[in-house]
Amino acid sequence: MALHCNPKTAFDGLSRRDFIQLTSLAAAGLLTGCAANPVTGRKQLMLVSEDEEIQIDKKNSPYQLSADYGTVRDPQLAAYMERIGKRVAAKTHRPHMPYDFKVVNATYINAYAFPGGSIAATRGILLTMQNEGELAALLGHELGHVNARHTAEQMSKGKLTQGVVGGLAAIAGTQGRLYGDIVAQVGAIGAGALLASYSRENEHEADSLGLTYMVQAGYGSKGFVGLMDMLNNLNKHKTSTLALLFATHPMSSERYRIAVDRVQQSYQYAADKPLHRDRYMDHLAGLRKIEPAIKKLQAGERAMAKKQFPQAEKEYAAALKLAPQDYAGLVMMAKCQLVQKKYAAAQRYADQAKAVYPEEAQGYHLAGYAKIKEKKFEAALADFNSYDRILPGNTGIVFLKGVSYEGMQNREQAARQYYNYLQVVRQGESANYAYKRLVDWGYIK
Repeated sequence: MALHCNPKTAFDGLSRRDFIQLTSLAAAGLLTGCAANPVTGRKQLMLVSEDEEIQIDKKNSPYQLSADYGTVRDPQLAAYMERIGKRVAAKTHRPHMPYDFKVVNATYINAYAFPGGSIAATRGILLTMQNEGELAALLGHELGHVNARHTAEQMSKGKLTQGVVGGLAAIAGTQGRLYGDIVAQVGAIGAGALLASYSRENEHEADSLGLTYMVQAGYGSKGFVGLMDMLNNLNKHKTSTLALLFATHPMSSERYRIAVDRVQQSYQYAADKPLHRDRYMDHLAGLRKIEPAIKKLQAGERAMAKKQFPQAEKEYAAALKLAPQDYAGLVMMAKCQLVQKKYAAAQRYADQAKAVYPEEAQGYHLAGYAKIKEKKFEAALADFNSYDRILPGNTGIVFLKGVSYEGMQNREQAARQYYNYLQVVRQGESANYAYKRLVDWGYIK
């Protein structure tokens, strides 16, 4: 049976301009997407199938995990995160989704979900929470976004406004980047570049679902209150390391009040269910051991955001003195050296990062970039090839391979890389450079 959308629900949030575009698509016979929301049952505009959600997730989430310095190499913590996540996911409206729960090495405070069920929390937010109940509430909230299909709904509206029906138009970017233009300078993917920015309505719905899921999974509702207390307190003292958290998950006194009232009115019966503080602290023992180093890294990130590079370098050096093998710390220091044009030092830290975590891609990216600046083109190419084997598909790496080949005087291979780059990227400084080279070399008349 065909679904017939109610305009008051399916077109919710669309502007007059969007509506005109929508009706144009419908007239052209292109509009086919309307589905029942798996949580509310209401019909909603939906041009992204569940299979597309999963494929989008598989394609894009690895880049975000790498931008966040990869997953932690503590097998007990990783298994614990997966276990708690799966326990809560079993109580959701879409338990069949291929959920995956990760702890990433990033030190800024955040958690996020991709539409197919990939969910991650940073080391920074784990150290900010106090018990397993709060972790279950956090994961329940992210599961709420997946189950209510918030990202897919945003993408559907994006497809309409852009006149795109087939394929992936874009995953919504965030306004709050941790490093801003600094990241662009070193050619890296910025933290949060692939994440959806949720509306206040999305957040309210995810809060409600998260509370339901975590209580049904056996946790005390005080864990949800604890999470909201933590977020509310952080919101009062915003720093650059919190910018991404509140850009993607808007917080307000209204959101806090509604969430706490919901606990008191509907979930008071679950107030005394367990929170498992001791178990949480036991599994975070390794992380808490290096907490002083992580605080130094957070201070370095704040300095980087303000372009106070010498201060950032000082903070990173202090962190690495406490935790010399910390992959995120080594990569952060490499970036700090790059933006100060200290290319030999940047190469040294990036090479150390590669040795510490050879299965993670970002160290190779930065090492290769530093080697280009040092005119070590063959070594740079080797790093970019290693990056590609670990995390294929980054168009920025294609361009840098072209620069490496050009530096090696291999014009044919350089032209091939530049041509491949221009098949995907048509604007910007790198695209202009690649195009000019192809013209100068006679490949484009």
